[in-house]
Formats: sequence, structure tokens, C-alpha cells
Amino acid sequence: MHKIRTRFAPSPTGMLHIGGIRTALYNYLIAKKYNGDFILRIEDTDSKRFVPEAQDYIIKTLEWLNIIPNEGVINGGDYGPYIQSLRGDIYKHYAKILIDKGAAYYAFDTNEELDAMHQRLISSNVSSPQYNSVTREYMRNSLVLSHDETEKLINEGVKYVIRFKTPKNTIIRYHDIVHGWIKVNSNTLDDKILLKSDGMATYHLANVVDDYLMKITHVIRGEEWLPSTPLHVLIYQAFGWENERPIFVHLPLLLNPSGNGKLSKRDCYDGGMTIFPLSWWNNEQKKEILGFKEKGFLPEAIINALSLLGWNPGNNVEIMSLEELIHNFSLEKLCKSGARFNYEKFKWFNHHYMLKNYDFNKDIIAKLQHEAITFNISQIEAVTDIIKERCKLTTDIWEQGKIFFLPPQQYKNDKLSSEQINNSLKLIQEFMHKIHDIPYWTFETLHSLCQEYMKNNNISYQDIMPTFRLILFGELNGPDVIKSIIILGKEETSKRINNFIYHVCK
Repeated sequence: MHKIRTRFAPSPTGMLHIGGIRTALYNYLIAKKYNGDFILRIEDTDSKRFVPEAQDYIIKTLEWLNIIPNEGVINGGDYGPYIQSLRGDIYKHYAKILIDKGAAYYAFDTNEELDAMHQRLISSNVSSPQYNSVTREYMRNSLVLSHDETEKLINEGVKYVIRFKTPKNTIIRYHDIVHGWIKVNSNTLDDKILLKSDGMATYHLANVVDDYLMKITHVIRGEEWLPSTPLHVLIYQAFGWENERPIFVHLPLLLNPSGNGKLSKRDCYDGGMTIFPLSWWNNEQKKEILGFKEKGFLPEAIINALSLLGWNPGNNVEIMSLEELIHNFSLEKLCKSGARFNYEKFKWFNHHYMLKNYDFNKDIIAKLQHEAITFNISQIEAVTDIIKERCKLTTDIWEQGKIFFLPPQQYKNDKLSSEQINNSLKLIQEFMHKIHDIPYWTFETLHSLCQEYMKNNNISYQDIMPTFRLILFGELNGPDVIKSIIILGKEETSKRINNFIYHVCK
């Protein structure tokens, strides 16, 4: 068996989103599982849609996620260059080979001639007008023109493209790991352009030539490339490379959270979530679009969650490290149907990895130092202990923790009436008076006294705790009150009660 060699070959036409990350991840996992090579290649043949910063964004994304290629744009290798715009002479050479084999031809048609052909076909009720095995017989190309006429046009500098000569009435049969055996009649295909008039290869020629020369064994890419695969199979055959043709693996679509369509940028903009790994500037909306990293996700959580969007390990295990994913991953267990993107599930994974690996103290300390707020380590640890279960993102840590260091500046209350607040406040003040002289507050002591106090006064948590949280934190929701006043201490707790009375009850 040949050494496994996979490639991630993104086009730098925009910011890489989660679908591209999944493609990179699956290529990486299968290569590493069999001690193979994972290659990063940049397919920038579409110069009109080229985005200068996109390549750097791709590289930074892979580095952040620890999906590190062992060959390619970042670190070179024996099969470079790994940027397609630098491989122009290679593509011209192989395009000429196809010309000489009779598998491709020069086409000199102008835009006006192409438009006229399309209009004729539309007028004849042809549902899908194409430049194909029928219409090419009536166009201005080297299949119709004589050899001398063709050479004359080329020598005169007339612009041309090179098109693939799709055979007539041929059944193209190939196997895909996800979709099984696929059969396509060549009469349904058009004669795709292989080399554009500017001399740059199209994706169809460039990706086949590069995969062959770089000894790629598995082409793992999105389902959107499935309709192009019959052409790629024909190109392999035309070159005589059938035995070196890679295994095709077309991944199922990533669906939006509703499951009713392909996941898109619009889902990100409208849904308050993100589908991008790192932040980027959106010229259309004139604002920065935050990525997973900036929103507070850990890379290992993204890897774990993403691995299960389109792949089922065959058991109920969801939490897997990268090493475990490499060990367990199998192309045969890829799903055929689309996978629904669940942003909340991604946060669930992130919460797990935060509890397992993340240094909560570090984030809080950094914020306190930035705000020049004094603190002690034991207090930080106590805050971390009380808030960590409430944090799904790293950005939640300071949002949840700052309430212990910064007293509320306003009070968000949309449920409690003035009467409820006043009644609760009396109970709170009475309870605080009861525990004030206890020299050392512990949870067990205060919790027991609180239970006893509520029982003796025939009251429930709802009679006291919502208002107590409003006093302490400025809102009705928050961490456990008893644990919180222990962290705040007697002086700070009393100060917050007095501030509340002054600002709300005066």
C-alpha cells in the first residue's frame, strides 16, 4: 500500500469557515492515523476572487487548532511550489500533453460568439445550454479549424482557452467512500475550460495535475465538488493515470442550525453565533466578525465538536482528545446525510474542556491587574470555584467573576415589585444581623442558619434570594448567595446592602 498522503487545498477567496476546517481536520486525521503526510496547498487559480489576507488567515487558523501540515506552504517539501499561481508552467506543459493526445483542444470563441451560441440553444428550447460534444462542432476551435488555421491564430496572438474534449456516449464509473459507486453519462457534461485565456489553469486541471504530482492518495473534500468528479476521472484517464487515481471522499454538507439548508455566513450574522475560527474584518458590514477564538472557544473543543459533524465513531463516546480522534477515525464511518451545526453543542464541548484544562485564575488576575484592583489569591480561587460551572466560554469568566470585585452600578429588575423588595430587604437585614457576630463564616454554618431562619419565619428561598442577588450583583440571577457573601466578606456585603437601600429604596 502506498504511503497515505492527503491534502487540504483551500482557495484564498475569503475567510476560512467551519466547513473548511472540517475538511482540513478529516484530511489530517486519516493521514496521522496511518503515519502518512498531510499537505497544505493553496489553490489560488481564481485570481478575480483572490483575497490577499486569506492565505495568512488559513495558516494562522491551522496553527491555532494544532492541525499542523508536515508539508506544504508553511514548511515546504519535495513537491513544491505549493501555491498554484506559482505552478503555471507545469499546467501549461500538461495541458499541451492533453492537446497532443487529442483529449483537449484550443477554443478561440469570443464572448459574443459564446453568447450567440447560448441564445441559439435557448431559442431551441435546450434547457441547459452548454459548450459540449455537440455544440463544439459548430464553434471556432481546433476541432473544426484546420491545423494550419489553428497555428496561424495562435501565432497571431489571438486569445484562446484550452477545453477538455469530453467523449461522447461514455459511462463514467467511479467509487466514492461516502456515496458508493457513481455512474454518469458523459453526454451530460460540458467541455470544461482547463487553461484560461490568461494562461492560468482552472481548478479542474490544476487539482488533478497537482494531486498526481504530489502523490495524493485520498481526495477528501466537500460534497459540492461531487458533480465535477466525473470530469476529473476523465482527465486521469486521458493522462493514463488511472492506476494513480486517488480515493475520492466527498463530505456531507454542514447544515444551518434549523437543518433546512447549507450553513452560510448569513446564519452567523443573523444568529449571533460564529462559523469562523478567527476574527476578520467584514468590508460589506464595516465591522469585525468575531471568530471562535475571540468568542472564547478553546481549540481542542472546536476539534472535538467538529469531528462529530459528519462522522460517527459507532459508540456513545463524545469527548475525545486529538490523539483519540486520530486513533478512532475511519473514513468508512463518515455519514452520508448533512450534519446540522449546533452552536450550543459547541459551547457544551467548550465548557467540558474549560473545566478540564483551563486556568480560570489567570484570566481573572489579568483583568484585575489591568483594572488596578487589589486582590488575594485565596479570594480568586474561591471566585473561580463558584463561577466555573456557569462558564461555557472563556469570555464568560470575567463576566461572571467581576461581580465579586466591582459593586453593581445599576440594578436590573423586571420581576420584583417594590413591595416584594421591601419585604425581602427586611428579612435580609434581619438575617445579616443574626450572623454578623459569627467570627468566621463557613458555608456549612451560614447555610444551616439560613435554613433555620427561613423555617422559623415560614419563608422560602423565593422570598429572600432574588432580592439578595439583586442587592449583591445588580441582577436577579447569579451564583449561590451564601457562598457569595462568604467571598465578599462582612464589610463588602454590608456596603452593598447599604448602597442598594440608598439608590433603590430611598
